[in-house]
Amino acid sequence: MKKVILFVVTTLLITTVSFAQDSLRPLVPVQPPVRKKEPIDLSTRANDHFLIQVGYTNWAGKPDSITTRGFSKSINVYFMFDFPFKSNPKLSMAFGPGIASDNIQFSKTYVGIKENATTIQFTDQSDTNHFKRSKLVTTYLEAPVEFRFTADPVNSGKSFKFAIGAKVGTMINAHTRNKSLETASGQTINDYSMKESSKKFFNTTRLVGTARVGMGHFSLYGSYQITTLFKEGFAADIRPYSIGLTLSGL
Repeated sequence: MKKVILFVVTTLLITTVSFAQDSLRPLVPVQPPVRKKEPIDLSTRANDHFLIQVGYTNWAGKPDSITTRGFSKSINVYFMFDFPFKSNPKLSMAFGPGIASDNIQFSKTYVGIKENATTIQFTDQSDTNHFKRSKLVTTYLEAPVEFRFTADPVNSGKSFKFAIGAKVGTMINAHTRNKSLETASGQTINDYSMKESSKKFFNTTRLVGTARVGMGHFSLYGSYQITTLFKEGFAADIRPYSIGLTLSGL
């Protein structure tokens, strides 16, 4: 009987000690399984490859002797390749070719784009015979570059967007178009158009800073020309700027 009791007591002691040791062991936290981040499919999104811009343009640094009128406008068309960052698809770089044209309207002013002079002349003709409508058109072949942010890259057609960048261009044409010759009192002398072309007074290479902000396929843009419009010494230090609307897609 004593042997049985001793065996039972010994068994209980061993069990108690073993349980105490298990309870004193530090708890090892169970790590949740690591889920691999699924890649974002951007193959069907609208990458803003095609951009059309229409806006108001003017000249910063324009002297008081130059009188512009009406709505001077810019029309730009670009085709750009967009490359999202692998580390963050909300960010991307885009670049590509395009055509940009500025149309500056003048009031009773003759722009001597072909005159044999040391400077380009903007002659006020309000008190003599003049053309009713005159404009100066400059056209550039350009290569814009943009750093873009898209809040929802999968649904970029409905997403907030922002872009900053620059564009470098080379002038392919500069001309004036004058229409409807009239007297100082406004009577028509001859209803015809006269076009004159020359690039001799202009900087044929230009650098422009750009920015865009908008939602989906529509955004507001702004641009400011860093280089001067005319060659040094040929005119005042005029720098064109533009603000307007961008339609983008594809």
